[in-house]
Amino acid sequence: MADKSLLPIGVFDSGLGGLTVLKALRLRFPHEHFIYLGDTARIPYGSKSPRTIQRYLELNLKFLEDCGVKAAVIACNSASTQASQLTPRDLPIYNVIDPSAKKAAQSTQNGKVGVIATRATVQSGAYVRAVQAQNPDINVTQQACPLLVPLVEEGWDDDPITNLVVYRYLSPLMSAQVDTLILGCTHFPILKSAITKVTGPRVELIESSQAIADLIEQDFQSGRLTPNHSGAASELRVFTTDVSDHFQALAQKIISPQMIKQLELADI
Repeated sequence: MADKSLLPIGVFDSGLGGLTVLKALRLRFPHEHFIYLGDTARIPYGSKSPRTIQRYLELNLKFLEDCGVKAAVIACNSASTQASQLTPRDLPIYNVIDPSAKKAAQSTQNGKVGVIATRATVQSGAYVRAVQAQNPDINVTQQACPLLVPLVEEGWDDDPITNLVVYRYLSPLMSAQVDTLILGCTHFPILKSAITKVTGPRVELIESSQAIADLIEQDFQSGRLTPNHSGAASELRVFTTDVSDHFQALAQKIISPQMIKQLELADI
């Protein structure tokens, strides 16, 4: 039997936002191998129906399973809302909602938590349920931000238009006096500079990348996952269902992959 500790960890997202999660995991676990799948041909997930998102989720997980991963990270908040509907698997699967909600509930001082996310994530109510499962007395204010993912994918993370859009979306949350803000989409950490211009230093930002890394580290320590102690150099394989010049440029900016392989949609 092959040594499972040597198998890679799979990470997937609808686009390049999940690269922020992958970057955090590679920094925290430098000896682990990784496979990344960006379903860029079907982006955005946030405007799709729950049934469609669930179908994409199953297909993407099957692709990672076929690649022989030892665990899979759903680095997409919209897809994570459908994680409870997955076909049962032996593979450890991590979603980004539960650990982020737990961290937010532990962090808030005034009991007021904000969530910015896609429409699909907000409409699912997944973050409200997950935060209040930790503490039912916490007030959760949500804000759908459908324009932010296209702005990130376009590479407009440092643009006056993006700053104005972020201000418009965050104003109701600032009026609600939240002291903790969940970045409920893996694209949003790329906009952290624009977000902090509005929130200021008093609001703690919760990024799913760090919350996921903390959870995986706990599972390494508990034995649910076996870490790679081989000492071999870490390997990274990046797959996408569509490759554009700006995706290549932003991917290089975030993680500098040596190669991005484009898949045919029929392959997944």
